[in-house]
Amino acid sequence: MNPVTIYTTQHCPYCVNAKRLLASKGVTPVEIDVEASPRHLADMLQRSRRRTVPQIFVGDVHVGGFDDLASLDHQGRLDVLLHA
Repeated sequence: MNPVTIYTTQHCPYCVNAKRLLASKGVTPVEIDVEASPRHLADMLQRSRRRTVPQIFVGDVHVGGFDDLASLDHQGRLDVLLHA
């Protein structure tokens, strides 16, 4: 299974939803709290070119935020990406 990285903040409902969806797939992502360190925020901005959280990566593939993750799941493409 491809590793999943999710950039989050402590009080983000979309982050909670993304982690819940991933958990339903048996995935425990590496969670990086961008509020905890300016370096983590800079890494997220460089990797995703986005300022909002969550930002989700499956392996090296930038999925996007929760809506993007949920869309991939509804299309049946999330499982394929996780197991590629």
